[in-house]
Amino acid sequence: MKTIRVALLAGALCAFGLGTARAEVNWFSDFAKAQEEAKAGHKLLLLDFTGSDWCIWCLKLHREVFSKTEFEEYARKNLVLMTVDFPHAKPLSREVRKQNYELAQRYQVEGFPTIVILSGDGRPVGLLGYVPGGPEAFINELKKLPKS
Repeated sequence: MKTIRVALLAGALCAFGLGTARAEVNWFSDFAKAQEEAKAGHKLLLLDFTGSDWCIWCLKLHREVFSKTEFEEYARKNLVLMTVDFPHAKPLSREVRKQNYELAQRYQVEGFPTIVILSGDGRPVGLLGYVPGGPEAFINELKKLPKS
């Protein structure tokens, strides 16, 4: 009898967990694939130039905006997300490192975080950094940008 209750309780907890789980947004690291996805989905491409393991403002932006449900929901509908990372300790492949440096030069990134927004066809439509006020303030800045 006790094992039946434990099994029922475990099943209920699993069902509850599955019902409340949310699908996380996908962050690309390959520019060509991200650009292809943005073009096909008629979405803007958000390039997050970051120092993911050392940059205080980058970490703050991720903690206060990018990790929040409100931003993730907006991104699923409107954005393709790409991390252009310049970590100190986290290893990157030679190809990704080369791609990231080329993108930083192309978009004249001089500090972190820098958020470059591109249209689906690759044309720059906006430039942001850390925006205080959480996901709502950041999303409001994104909504001001042209969609194409």
